[in-house]
Amino acid sequence: MIKNEDIIFLDDSLVAINKPAGLLVHPSFLDNAETQTAMKQVRNLLGKWVYPVHRLDKPTSGILVFALSSETARLLTAAFTERSVSKEYIAVVRGHTKESETIDYPLPEIWDKMTDRESSKDKPAQQAITSYERVATAELPFAVRPHPTARYSLLRVMPKTGRNRQIRRHLKHIFHPIVGDHKHGDNAHNRLFAEQLGCHILLLHASQISFAHPVSGQQLSLRAPISPEFSAVLQRVFGLSDFS
Repeated sequence: MIKNEDIIFLDDSLVAINKPAGLLVHPSFLDNAETQTAMKQVRNLLGKWVYPVHRLDKPTSGILVFALSSETARLLTAAFTERSVSKEYIAVVRGHTKESETIDYPLPEIWDKMTDRESSKDKPAQQAITSYERVATAELPFAVRPHPTARYSLLRVMPKTGRNRQIRRHLKHIFHPIVGDHKHGDNAHNRLFAEQLGCHILLLHASQISFAHPVSGQQLSLRAPISPEFSAVLQRVFGLSDFS
């Protein structure tokens, strides 16, 4: 449940929250059994309607921005569409990646008949670009076939476009799937983290977002701390006690 302490920024135009893992942004036919959404919880917390302007996957935690009016929503949506918003994520992936890389690989749309009703299901794959920088590597003494040990990398990830599940699909494409990803990941490594480390979340967190305030024009740079569960993984796997 989203609480007051999850609010990162709030003024008369917009609100930014630190969304927990496992919470939908808004109703979706891709998960039509789920009744709780971030949009509903923030609306109830503030006592006013909120307008989603971008997406985070249900299992992804981190910064999520809502507009507080339809006009602000229009301006913020345009900023995201025009790529004038910069975003940074933290991810733990299988294997030792390159020190840095830009993945330029088109992705077909994941269609949702509730939120994409104006779109065609037959659109060609769209341009999708993701850059990352490796922060740390680790090797754990657990055998995951066919390897005698398990290797991991901690990444800062900067998506340049905003396709559905882009980071998750791109990292799978380069054979470094995100740990805890049950849709695009490696079940053997997901199981290792669950059994050996007690980690049951997707290790992908939207840590930072920067954009010009749609009304004042002031440049905002907002950060969201990782959850205690994510932090415990970074401590035990990479020896990092303080990471942001």
